[in-house]
Amino acid sequence: MRLIGLAVVLAIGLSLAPLAAEAQTAREAARIGFLSPGDRARGWQAEVLREALRGHGWVEGKNLVIEYRFGGYRYERLRALADDLVRLKVDLIFASSAPSARAAKEATATIPIVFSTLNDPVRAGLVASFAFPGGNMTGQAGLGPELDRKRIELLKEVVPSLSRATVLVNPSNPMTPQRLSEIEATAEALKIQLRRVTASDAKELDKAFQDMARSRPAGLIVFEDPVLFAHGRRIIDFAAQHRIVTIYTSPGWAEQGGLIEYSANIRALIVRAAAYVNRILRGAKPADLPVEQPTKFELVINLKTAKALGLTIPQTLLLRADQVIDP
Repeated sequence: MRLIGLAVVLAIGLSLAPLAAEAQTAREAARIGFLSPGDRARGWQAEVLREALRGHGWVEGKNLVIEYRFGGYRYERLRALADDLVRLKVDLIFASSAPSARAAKEATATIPIVFSTLNDPVRAGLVASFAFPGGNMTGQAGLGPELDRKRIELLKEVVPSLSRATVLVNPSNPMTPQRLSEIEATAEALKIQLRRVTASDAKELDKAFQDMARSRPAGLIVFEDPVLFAHGRRIIDFAAQHRIVTIYTSPGWAEQGGLIEYSANIRALIVRAAAYVNRILRGAKPADLPVEQPTKFELVINLKTAKALGLTIPQTLLLRADQVIDP
């Protein structure tokens, strides 16, 4: 009878073991929040993050839960979404941009935050310094303001006579004031008259087009922004119609027909940010992880667009390009 009883106990124990293991896995699963402007349809950054975390042993649905929050095209929504993640008591918040990082910082001073941004996080007030971020934030910074000088220089290289240019921005983006002050100072140093035009929705974009049609700038720089990217086809078509040499500050434009894009490699930034997420989930503190600067930059040139504009791209520039889209 004892043997039978022992067998029953073992059988029950073995049958319950998978359930216990499953419950243990569920309890031990890390939960992180993914906070981003834009919409889920443009959530390719989330896919890059998932794949990178998988390489560190974190598998969504197994030992990782990701709470996705997309703010759409209204930056003011990001704070409420960050508050929601805090209420869920996530273990970490991944912020895919400076605006979402700022919203997360306002929502919590205790939950670790890892960001990936094309802006300068020190100037944006996110961290104390690159080497010693302090607080509960760290991440990867693409240094957009520093690259703006290079973008103007690229415009000058394509259009040597350039003396007037325009920058298209979304005034609702909380990073816009900082970026404008930086690029306007750069343009002044290079003796280029720089005008700003703004658009935060389709109607304002129509007005921006009317403004540029009147002023006829020789060069245009389009700042990274989900709203502007959502209207990318219209912006690219307008630039082609009015024969404006245009540089875009984030990936994805040249393949749609934009002339030139130049930015830090966002995919590489997210992969490095995933390494920080992994380290923090395993016990590291954000304050001990210095903010990293990019090592990979991408210059993409669309030769088909250049030919349609009647432009001859200097050979020296083509040789420096990471990708040339040639029909």
